[in-house]
Amino acid sequence: MRAVFLDWDTMGPGLDISKLQALLPDLRVFGNTEKNKIAERIDRAEIVLCNKVRLNRQVFEACPDMRFAGLMATGTDNVDLDAARDHGVTVANIRAYCTQSVAEHVFGCILNFAHNLGNYSADVRGGAWQSADNFCLITHPITELSSMTLGIVGFGALGKGVARMAKAFHMEVLVAARPGTDVVPGDRVPLGELLERCDVISLHCPLTADTRELFSAAEFGAMKKSALLVNTARGGLVDSQALVDALRDGEIAAAVIDVLPEEPPVNGNPLLDYDDSNLMVTPHIAWATLQARQNAIDEQTANIAAFLRGKDRNRVV
Repeated sequence: MRAVFLDWDTMGPGLDISKLQALLPDLRVFGNTEKNKIAERIDRAEIVLCNKVRLNRQVFEACPDMRFAGLMATGTDNVDLDAARDHGVTVANIRAYCTQSVAEHVFGCILNFAHNLGNYSADVRGGAWQSADNFCLITHPITELSSMTLGIVGFGALGKGVARMAKAFHMEVLVAARPGTDVVPGDRVPLGELLERCDVISLHCPLTADTRELFSAAEFGAMKKSALLVNTARGGLVDSQALVDALRDGEIAAAVIDVLPEEPPVNGNPLLDYDDSNLMVTPHIAWATLQARQNAIDEQTANIAAFLRGKDRNRVV
């Protein structure tokens, strides 16, 4: 089958795609594809692979030969699923490929703030330890994770992976009820209760109409002043300006942000202009260990192999 990968560069270096190429000998690979070239590059391809390129209704209409769209991510917000369904295109995503990577990133950040590693490193570089009276310098609070409660919003594979790691640190774990529903299962708590009780809140839910700017001024006002927010899911879950205000005004203690509403943030973002030490912004790398990125390639290869056999695997449409 004719196949095309529209934005290979988003997958990063060091990957082995020999199995994918063996499965799709006619695969054409493009580093990146601008919006006005998407349909042209798909051309008569029957299998289309992409990570962040948007496949809208116009693309499906312009590419009638397309039969399969493989997404190199779990989220499907860059594809018009209704249009794919209308045009008879199978859409498959990948799942649980980066759980370990994301969970390690989340806890690396939590440990950094709980143990104040950045501030202590800055103290040493500034000469404070060299002039101290004692063998150690205890100038910032250090908190054991076992004394903290972690709140998780979004309890799919990633949320569950973070919960498992939290329990290894002997943290109490609370899981929020699904946003947009009034039903609260017995093993979950309302979002309002989670905001009030948790020392750390980690976001792992998809971006939908119910979750867009789920965390804004009211939510930050309800959180503990000592709380840490971690967002490795989607930038649109958080109102960036409201988060800046909350950090500046001391409504919450700190935040770790790995995702922004626009990526790359070519038009800026309030979080990029905030320069205090209680905010860490990283460039969407929580998912990006070498092992996780290879998992992504292998998972989508397996999806395509199943499709070619007439079977469904990770199918969303």
